[in-house]
Amino acid sequence: MLFDLRDRLWTQGEMPRLPAEWQAEVVTRPARGEAFGGDFLVATRAGRTLEVVLVDVSGKGSDAGIRALQLSGAFGGLLGSLPPERFLPAANEYLLRQEWEEGFATAAHLSLDLHTGDYRVWTAGHPPCVQFVAGSGRWQVTAAEGPLLGVLGDAEYASATGRLARGDAILLYTDGLIEAPGRDLAWGIDRLLGEAERLVTRGFRHGARKLIDAVAHDVADDRALVLIWRT
Repeated sequence: MLFDLRDRLWTQGEMPRLPAEWQAEVVTRPARGEAFGGDFLVATRAGRTLEVVLVDVSGKGSDAGIRALQLSGAFGGLLGSLPPERFLPAANEYLLRQEWEEGFATAAHLSLDLHTGDYRVWTAGHPPCVQFVAGSGRWQVTAAEGPLLGVLGDAEYASATGRLARGDAILLYTDGLIEAPGRDLAWGIDRLLGEAERLVTRGFRHGARKLIDAVAHDVADDRALVLIWRT
């Protein structure tokens, strides 16, 4: 049953087919090597618009994974059926209605125009997205803030904007990649970006796996990472 649930999560989290100039990789690794965990992806494409949501459900391992399966189905139904700016408020309302004892989640939502490269990103208690800018050769944080999902009613979520030119990339990740005992999240983000610098010369292909192996190879937390780049 657990392997069936894992396969269903993976199927629901597949990235849509993208135009030739765009590439994407998704890697999820549950805590302690379990079959599945609480980090998951939902994504959809409608014409020139790609929407991607990376979610981290509270808790770890199979308990979080069961909640993740329920949420992935619900969030997958919401994504693309609402204007992008309405997705996180609707997801928050859905989670509040579940009245779970441990019922919160974090999320990062990316809406990307595959023609222009323009994007908007929203976060709900989630680590910030980071963008590689080929023109400057540097990674930069794309900051957007909002409260956790499932905690506050009528929560509001502000967006940040940017553009992915040719050679640029954007990275979405869960806190399992940046949390470390006795360290703040800023240290973890700096460490992640230090490893991401190595991708610039080696190329982004297989970069998602390389980053998780480098910064969070074997930890007692769920981990997920999404890397999208434009060739």
